[in-house]
Formats: sequence, C-alpha cells, structure tokens
Amino acid sequence: MNVIKTELDGVLIVEPRVFGDNRGWFMETYSKEKLAPLGVTVDFVQDNQSFSAQKGTLRGLHFQMHPKAQSKLLRCTHGAILDVAVDIRKGSPNYTKWVAVELSAENKRQLFIPAGFAHGFVTLTDDVEVQYKVDEYYAPDCDRSIRFDDPAIGVNWGIKAPILSKKDLGAPLLADSDCNFTYPA
Repeated sequence: MNVIKTELDGVLIVEPRVFGDNRGWFMETYSKEKLAPLGVTVDFVQDNQSFSAQKGTLRGLHFQMHPKAQSKLLRCTHGAILDVAVDIRKGSPNYTKWVAVELSAENKRQLFIPAGFAHGFVTLTDDVEVQYKVDEYYAPDCDRSIRFDDPAIGVNWGIKAPILSKKDLGAPLLADSDCNFTYPA
C-alpha cells in the first residue's frame, strides 16, 4: 500500500496495490498490519455502504461528536466521487481548511479521515456506491451536519445545484453548530 499525506494532518490518501492479469484484478482493501506503521492505528468496528442514483448527489458535511467521534476509511466501488474532509477542530492551524480527492472504482484510491473532521462527497457519475469503515458505532445523539456551502469553509464542490437530503438542506453553519472538537495542545 502506498500512503500519500494531504495538507491536512492525519487525512491520508491510501493507494492499494492492485494485482491484475487476464482474469481481472485483486487488491487488499484493508490491512491493519500494513496501515498501522503509516499512521492508521484505529480499530474499525463497522462497515457502511451507500448508493447514490444520480450524478450531482451531495452527501455532507457529516460527523459524529465526542464521545462517539468516528474516523473513516472510504472507497468508491462503483462510479466516482469528489470526497471532501474539513478540519473542524477548534484551535487547529488548519481550522476550516479542506481537501478534496477523487475516489473512483477505476483509480481504487481510498481516503482516511480521522475524528475531528467533517466529511462529505458529491457524485461525479450516476449509480455510485461508496463503502467505508468506521471506528465507532453509529450514535444518533452524536450525529451532526454542517452546511455543505458554509462560506466560512468554502468547499468548491464543482457543482451549482446539488441533489441534497432534507437533513443536509437544514444543516447549520459551522459557527452555529455545537461541534465539540478541539485541537490537541
């Protein structure tokens, strides 16, 4: 596995080794042993999968607060997405900064997003499947969202009129949220 650091400390692009021949291909999508020395030391407890039927579907920006904050390892297994991580740790030198990475079934890249970051993605194709591992179980009382178009963050989604859920349409700005992440001293 090849790991590429992003400009946000802890957010990593993971490129699995792909072995192909005339039959197709094989790859390890996760290896605790191989990722631990590269900085991914969380214990994943749940796998999730989402399907988005239409290009232009935007999901996010989502996170779970303490004490049920989640780290995620995401990959796109059908279609393509622009995957976004936003630093929402108060006091961080990168507070409100974001990175965007294209994940696709073709490029097989993955994105590791540690706790303390909001996450979202927009579909670049129709019929998109995204799979991800999390290190904490879903906790509805800790589930939060912030506006995908929060001007204090300024994510460039590359789309003018995304398809959104009611939850995401009604999400607060980061300044109005009860986000409880702080940057370690």
